[in-house]
Amino acid sequence: MTVSRMPIDYVEFTSPSLEETQGFFAAAFGWEFVEYGPDYRDIRGAGTGGGLERGEARAPLIVLRTEDLEAALERVRAAGAEITRDIFSFPGGRRFEFTAPGGIAMAVWTT
Repeated sequence: MTVSRMPIDYVEFTSPSLEETQGFFAAAFGWEFVEYGPDYRDIRGAGTGGGLERGEARAPLIVLRTEDLEAALERVRAAGAEITRDIFSFPGGRRFEFTAPGGIAMAVWTT
């Protein structure tokens, strides 16, 4: 059985000081941002997709991309992950979130 790959497509950061973190990323790394409301910024120019969300600081969330979200959910669940947020919609797509064995928080999305 061949398993189709899901590439890393997006990295999401959280910060309680959104504006400060955005300023740091811009000054230190040259990244640009598109505002999606008061609490979310899309990162541009980082080499891969990314976002910055206002919230309690946590490790960056690695987001994978798939064409078949439901099949990906079943594969992730069958492989032993704990689903922490079932499939939900957001502007631009749908995704689910999970914790992989060992405690790594990740997500999978599709348009």
